[in-house]
Amino acid sequence: MERAVNINGKEMRMRASALIPRLYRYKFGRDAIADMLSLKRAYDKAAALPDNATEEERREAQFSALDLTIFENMAWLMLKHAGEEVGDSPDEWLDSIDGIFSIYEFLPEIIDLWQMNQATTSKPRKK
Repeated sequence: MERAVNINGKEMRMRASALIPRLYRYKFGRDAIADMLSLKRAYDKAAALPDNATEEERREAQFSALDLTIFENMAWLMLKHAGEEVGDSPDEWLDSIDGIFSIYEFLPEIIDLWQMNQATTSKPRKK
């Protein structure tokens, strides 16, 4: 699966394939499936926060440093997998971006692409 995303006004391609979990494990030494599940849970919790949430509820719904690292690593890997010029590490890619971007705008694209890649097209043999 491949799609174009807009990052700070720049259109870039992202790609997710069956190779992503292997590349992620090789590059970062972590399980991509478990990390993406954790990141999706954190995003869902933050996105479900009502406008009238208390300060404590807002603090609890914030992304952890690990969530942000997973996001940055997966975004960089999917961009690199699509052939984008993003440097040799997530740090190089982030350093090349002018200004900052909202994780809340970009993360849903990554989650959606990941979920589309995880969907099966096979049909069960037994009913």
